Amino acid sequence: MLRIENLVKTYPNGTKALKEISFDVKAGEFVVILGNSGSGKSTLLRCVNRLVEPTSGQIFLDGNEVTGAGPRQLRRFRRKTGMIFQQYNLVARMSVLTNVLTGRLGYLSSWRGWMNNFPADSVMQAEAKLAELGLKAKAGQRADTLSGGQQQRVGIARALMQQPKIILADEPVSSLDPAATIAIMDILRTINQKEGVTVLCNLHLPELAGKYGDRILALKNGLIVYDGPPGDLDPTTIENIYSIN
Repeated sequence: MLRIENLVKTYPNGTKALKEISFDVKAGEFVVILGNSGSGKSTLLRCVNRLVEPTSGQIFLDGNEVTGAGPRQLRRFRRKTGMIFQQYNLVARMSVLTNVLTGRLGYLSSWRGWMNNFPADSVMQAEAKLAELGLKAKAGQRADTLSGGQQQRVGIARALMQQPKIILADEPVSSLDPAATIAIMDILRTINQKEGVTVLCNLHLPELAGKYGDRILALKNGLIVYDGPPGDLDPTTIENIYSIN
């Protein structure tokens, strides 16, 4: 489903965030990317949908190459790839409903997208997503009036509006309290198990990774240092992942 081959990202300041990493993700997997801040987790996810341009290497989605794709082809790839951000990335002054509807922008003509002129069926779909996530009563509120956990649910609803094949979740619970953290991770697991959407999720805590991931891929200094099931992630390996060296 997703294939990464010899992916390298070197930033202009010389920082080597990713160092020739390669791995495959099967359709329907829930893969947790584990690691410290600065390990390359966010860079990796952002390379997958080319919010960050790789320095070299190749990325394939459903057998089609994402790296090197032109604007029109990249637009099609991004329709299949829902992104969930650490800081939600909502438009604060817009309503909850409008923020969810922006997940359909990749399917609209330029003028309709510019005017936020969404078809009636998209509005109905967005309202249904909000109802599923317990936010039906919040549809008309400004996004910045919601709690952090509620805002992240809006972000999830927006991603689902794309009808994605894969969701990239970049530290989706790092800003949330424990109760909201469990709620958001449960939602992602439900989407994965009931809707068959592949999930690639960055996390910092091994406990969460072990609870939700089918597979854990650990990064350290831009390299893969573990790739396997949660049950094989022993304390020594965890200590290595989080050590400073």
